[in-house]
Amino acid sequence: MPANVPALDFRPEPSTIPESPGCYQFKDRNGRVLYVGKAKNLRARLANYFTGWSGLQERTRQMLRTAREVDWIVVDSESEALHLEYTLIQRHKPRFNIRYTDDKSYPYLVLSTSEEVPRAMVRRGRIRRDDRRFGPYAHAYAIRETLDLLLRVFPVRTCRQGTYDRAARLGRPCLLFHIDRCTAPCTGEISVEDHRALVDDLADFLEGRTADEVLERLETEMQTAADHQLYEAAARLRDQLFAARKALEKQVVVSTRREDFDVVAVHEDEIEAAVQAFFVRNGRLMGRKGWTVDKVDPVTTPELLTRFLVQLYEEREDDVPPLVCVPVEPADKDDLALLLGDIRRDADLAQGASRTRERVEIRVPQRGDKKRALETVEENAREAFQRNRLKRGSDFNARSRALEELQEALGLEDAPLRIECVDISHLGGTEVVASMVVFEDGLPRKSEYRRFKLSQDRNDDYAAMHEVLRRRFRRLLEEQAQPIVDDDGEARKFAYPPNLVLIDGGPGQLNAALAGVADVLRQEDDSVPGPEAFPTGEDVAPVAAPAGGIVDDVAFAALAKQFEELWLPGRRTPVVLPRGSEALYLVQRVRDEAHRFAVTYQRTRRRSSVQRSELDDVPGIGPTRRAALLERFGSVAAIRRSSVEDLMTVHGLSRTLATQVLEHLGEGEDATSGGAGG
Repeated sequence: MPANVPALDFRPEPSTIPESPGCYQFKDRNGRVLYVGKAKNLRARLANYFTGWSGLQERTRQMLRTAREVDWIVVDSESEALHLEYTLIQRHKPRFNIRYTDDKSYPYLVLSTSEEVPRAMVRRGRIRRDDRRFGPYAHAYAIRETLDLLLRVFPVRTCRQGTYDRAARLGRPCLLFHIDRCTAPCTGEISVEDHRALVDDLADFLEGRTADEVLERLETEMQTAADHQLYEAAARLRDQLFAARKALEKQVVVSTRREDFDVVAVHEDEIEAAVQAFFVRNGRLMGRKGWTVDKVDPVTTPELLTRFLVQLYEEREDDVPPLVCVPVEPADKDDLALLLGDIRRDADLAQGASRTRERVEIRVPQRGDKKRALETVEENAREAFQRNRLKRGSDFNARSRALEELQEALGLEDAPLRIECVDISHLGGTEVVASMVVFEDGLPRKSEYRRFKLSQDRNDDYAAMHEVLRRRFRRLLEEQAQPIVDDDGEARKFAYPPNLVLIDGGPGQLNAALAGVADVLRQEDDSVPGPEAFPTGEDVAPVAAPAGGIVDDVAFAALAKQFEELWLPGRRTPVVLPRGSEALYLVQRVRDEAHRFAVTYQRTRRRSSVQRSELDDVPGIGPTRRAALLERFGSVAAIRRSSVEDLMTVHGLSRTLATQVLEHLGEGEDATSGGAGG
């Protein structure tokens, strides 16, 4: 290993590393986790990082240049190491680990069995653990068509909670009841227990367990109604039978046997991969999902499959099948099978079932239905891979070049792996707000975006920039004074300084930002210059950045819109990035994202200020009571025309409050003392 590689400074003595299974973590100078790995033998695995520098991939070399320490956690078994690796990656989101990115947010059909009165709905994103989900489906319109058909056979509730509560309060079911798409548990047309049984019947049908029984029952009831000359009832049953058959046709039959299994396939090259998974229940295709992968560390196809299957079933812990079909045997197959078996057993125990420890079978199919299903999934993975290659934003090589070019142009010691960009937005000096967006490894980290409502509403971008940077770095100082990991075991998001702070503006905005940082440093060191050392205006020159403490390793730059120039502290001439360079594309993208985020927040603030109601100024009327009044009466004008007794029908409104509302709205004595018609 070359002598100028920092990894030599923290290389542990081999005798101090245990020869046990476990996980290891490389960290940077601020204690942030850069990479998490697992090993059957920690000593042998870590030795590979500190010998044979020429044999390491460039991405691994970059990680070792950035790292400043390595530590490890010993576990009892290799299956525990697999689980711990997933947990650590989810907690720290290391920038040098493989990232599985959904190629879209897939919709599920969800039955909200966690609620007292469950409802059927189409939902994307996170789903409650106790709810029953079916899918994911490739297209939302397909699942909505299926749900519309099934509601004719299983008319369960689909309305939102507000609609349900309003119908219950008024004692009148909504239109869905009158067109036979709901049984109206809100008004007692069906009991809560019978409605839940209907939801369970729908779930069993979707899982394919009762499909034949339902079709046979509907056909028998239809024939019986026709025999008794109940032709309207027979026609309704005929329509239900047609809807049930059509819903079943939408579920592709994959296997001639009623069995549960998943099929996973990969298509890859040296840089990236596409993974597709099909979920088969009772022999029918119930859902599919796809992921794209940036191979940021060297990994074989078996290793890639192992990591993917751990992540897939840790996220789908309530739906682990007994069989998983794959194109090649994954690495650590036996340990992976045990881990998936544990996940499946724990999910069954949580639902009240009893199950002993068992392996989940992981098989490479050689013939029959499963082999044909695997070929179909492989074709889907190949097509997804080709589509992903066309997306420049996810091209790892382009991002790496952009960071390296930016590092060279700005003269930075390390590549700016974390960039924070600040922008100001206002409308003529009103509703002044700011945004801070975060890019890590050239990609947006939206969970760490921040919005600022500034303390003064005036048309002064310099003062606004000063305040934002002061608040951001004060937060950094406060976070760094505490442990990196909080009481819940989560890493503090703003305990790590950025590598580069990008300011939207020119030298004046840059100086204002530096003055804000200097204010924070002055709390620790009186020798830091005051605001007068950082002049702002149209024709000022950038001042040298304050040094010391939390900003020792932070670079600052301002991107001026007119000529796309980068102004650096202490330099009287800007840095001009070459047109068409990846570095220029990156800083423009970061700047544009900060502008979009700031403008969106400013418009939201402006819209909410316009939407104020006269009710906002009534003592005792908060957002909840205001919403209840407007929902009940429809408008402030209708409230003004109402009586005290009318207002008292709203939950939470006493006679005193009702009187205050009418007095504030300026209604005369007649309304406050009598009925609307009295």
